[in-house]
This record gives sequence, C-alpha cells and structure tokens, in this order.
Amino acid sequence: MAIDPVLLMQVEIMNQYINNKKITIQEFLSIDDKYRLLDYIRAGYEPFHLMGDEGILNEIEEYIDSAMII
Repeated sequence: MAIDPVLLMQVEIMNQYINNKKITIQEFLSIDDKYRLLDYIRAGYEPFHLMGDEGILNEIEEYIDSAMII
C-alpha cells in the first residue's frame, strides 16, 4: 500500500504549525475551517514539496495574512 505524499505533507505541516504556534489540534482545526489550510497545502503540493517545512510555514503565514486583509 502506497502512502499518499500529499496527505503525509498535510500531517507534517499541521504538526509543525501546531508546535510552532503552541496551539491545540482543536485550535488548528478552527483555523483550518476558516482558512482551509489543508486544502491550501493540497493545492500547493507541487511547489511546496520543493521547500522545507519552514518555507511552507512562511507561505501559510503569508496566505493567512493576505486572507485577513480581504
């Protein structure tokens, strides 16, 4: 059975985000409901898989910041 690389990235980035922000999984899920972060990671998988976790987290922060402006 093959592991879905997109799902693997989503889980890894979710865990990194939770640890970096020092939030609970429930808080992450609330943020995901608002900003659709897991969908964003899925949509951005192709360029993201060339970045490190820190680069992806920076992209997510920029995505959230730009969504808050609208």
